[in-house]
Amino acid sequence: MEENNNIETAPLKEGIKIVGIRSRDRGVIVHFDPQDIIARVGDYVVTEGEYGEEIGRVVSPPRYVLKVLNNKPLKKILRTAVSDDLQKLESHSKMEQEAFSYCNERISDRRLQMKLIDVEFSFNESRISFYFSADTRIDFRELVKDLAYKFNARIELRQVGIRDEARMISGFGTCGRPLCCATFLKEFTTVSIKMAREQGIVINPVKISGMCGRLMCCIAYEQGSKNDKR
Repeated sequence: MEENNNIETAPLKEGIKIVGIRSRDRGVIVHFDPQDIIARVGDYVVTEGEYGEEIGRVVSPPRYVLKVLNNKPLKKILRTAVSDDLQKLESHSKMEQEAFSYCNERISDRRLQMKLIDVEFSFNESRISFYFSADTRIDFRELVKDLAYKFNARIELRQVGIRDEARMISGFGTCGRPLCCATFLKEFTTVSIKMAREQGIVINPVKISGMCGRLMCCIAYEQGSKNDKR
């Protein structure tokens, strides 16, 4: 059955209208206010962002909810993306690869004990975020100077944990499907051995651990579904 993604023909209900947007193909899903813009699943749209306009793909159709997380006002979808926006997005992919290579060279030259995970340009190219993991605190001040001089943009270095690292790199779980954290999960929740036992899962560290080495997120997800049915 074909899914109806048209805002105008979606069933009207009381509440707040939201649309799920993924800013990067492997990023988390964030909900936006679509206003009166018709956005279908798969469409690229330009949205409000923390540092100006951002671009993302619609991944869930419009729907209504009674409240949003923390009751914070939703950022808005500003318009559907045009061909110039999509060309810019494509150019960013190449620029991010080049920035990744350059940053790795500087990390090696400065002998910093850190692992570069990902690079992300903001849509207006005023800010570049470099994500990395490290076992200890890193003094990257000289590295920031290198990057700012090279790219003439605001530089952000963000240290991420092992679970975020797995989400950014992505991959496939033991079930053969893309990682939950890289597809539909919005946030990491606590996962416990108790949950696995209640679901009758054999407590084998190899079989219940994800790519990050921690307990698999799907254990908590299934536990939530199980509790909802009670």
